[in-house]
Amino acid sequence: ISSASLIPENDPSLLFVNSGMSPLVPYLLGENHPAGVRLTNSQKCFRSEDIDDVGDGRHNTFFEILGNWSLGDYFKEEQLNWWYEFIIEKLGLDINRIYQTVYVGDGGKIDKDNDAIAIIKKIYAKYGINAEEGPETTGKGDNGSGMEIDFSKQRIFAYRDKNWWQRGDAVGELGGPDSETFYDTGKEHDPKFGPHCHVNCDCGRFVEIGNSVFMQYQKTVNGWEELKNKNVDFGGGLERLAMASNGLDNIFKIDSLFNVIKKIEELSGKKYEDNKKYFEIIADHIKSSTFLLGDDKKMSPSNTDQGYIIRRL
Repeated sequence: ISSASLIPENDPSLLFVNSGMSPLVPYLLGENHPAGVRLTNSQKCFRSEDIDDVGDGRHNTFFEILGNWSLGDYFKEEQLNWWYEFIIEKLGLDINRIYQTVYVGDGGKIDKDNDAIAIIKKIYAKYGINAEEGPETTGKGDNGSGMEIDFSKQRIFAYRDKNWWQRGDAVGELGGPDSETFYDTGKEHDPKFGPHCHVNCDCGRFVEIGNSVFMQYQKTVNGWEELKNKNVDFGGGLERLAMASNGLDNIFKIDSLFNVIKKIEELSGKKYEDNKKYFEIIADHIKSSTFLLGDDKKMSPSNTDQGYIIRRL
């Protein structure tokens, strides 16, 4: 299916479409999609909340999300196996650089995702790797477990706040456990982010390249209740996948962004390597502005709503 506009339809809670699932909420809730129950897309996204993170080599405000969707059709077994087949056998990523996270459970009604763990272990075994489970993180995910990790053996990690996906807190919202895939760029761990590296560490060694959300719950006045139809909502960052498949450690080195970087070098007379953060901010804002101005909804700079964001960029 085609990418939706960057301006949400019938959703006043969002200024911009910021994820692949935003345009598909009615169908995840049970409405029939005219294209059927198995969908794929490449959705344009804009996240103004990520603006302060631009300049670290792995964040954009504008990006594209490769998505695949099961509307009550296939579920965890098929999704995880097909995803690994895609990145390992089609994109040619090195399985030794791939790590996976799962939901640790909420400590109450919703259990740890042992089904996903069992499936992931079988997938690794298929590629000749005995994947062990590493330490759990039930506190703030950015901090990790606080334990030393043997990345040569431990490849599956359970987190709480990092592996539960929901759009909002209102009654009626959808949610579910997710399983995220990380690519090891090979960078050295920076101890300013903590004594022990982990896959969600902000040091930048590990970059998330895909997230399989198992959309199986809806929020009610009594908490999360299981949906009749269990859905899959997968999103993989196109820029990050391009980075990994080219063996790079920075999304701004992929063709579509590095050509902008080179033009900034030409115009400024300065070198990217000496001014990485600032070059990346400029390149990001140029690309975001281009896609916002070129959107079907004909946005333009102004002092209100979406136009204000374009003006700021």
